[in-house]
Amino acid sequence: MALSREWNLTLFSMGNTGSLGYAYARSGRVAEGIPLLEHAVSDAETMGSGAYQPLLLIYLAEAYLLADRLEDAPDVAGRALTLCPRARSTQLRGVGPPAPRRGHRPPRSPEHADIHYCDALALAEELEMRPLVAHCHLGLGKLYRRTGRRQEAQEHLTTATTMYREMEMQFWLEKAEAETAR
Repeated sequence: MALSREWNLTLFSMGNTGSLGYAYARSGRVAEGIPLLEHAVSDAETMGSGAYQPLLLIYLAEAYLLADRLEDAPDVAGRALTLCPRARSTQLRGVGPPAPRRGHRPPRSPEHADIHYCDALALAEELEMRPLVAHCHLGLGKLYRRTGRRQEAQEHLTTATTMYREMEMQFWLEKAEAETAR
């Protein structure tokens, strides 16, 4: 990232900044990752970089969720979806979120979030993206636990825990186990 900035390689700088921000957010350093992601999104908008902008917005929306900024995440995710509404049929397939169901906006309440998680899970399974499948199960488990659907929560958390263990994803295994213990 430092070299791309020093050599004024703006496209690489934007991508590296976004990737580092996302890595920070996913590894628990959310407070450090969000400003980097916001900077990368701003750069992508300024440069008119349509190829990177949806991905960076998705990363930022996920970072907002990790930071419990639930009021910000849906708007950012919605912006990403407007930029790649045909994500299932374009080269962004497997990178972007699933296309929303007709008439649905990004979830603003737990009652609607399960639809979007299930869509994401179906697409991740279709694309054989095991880490994303496990993340979807963890998300559904958390959602269902919060909304009182304990049996369904336990099923998804057990699946997530098993998958993380099989893939040797220790960081996420610990998160899934902690969620199961709740």
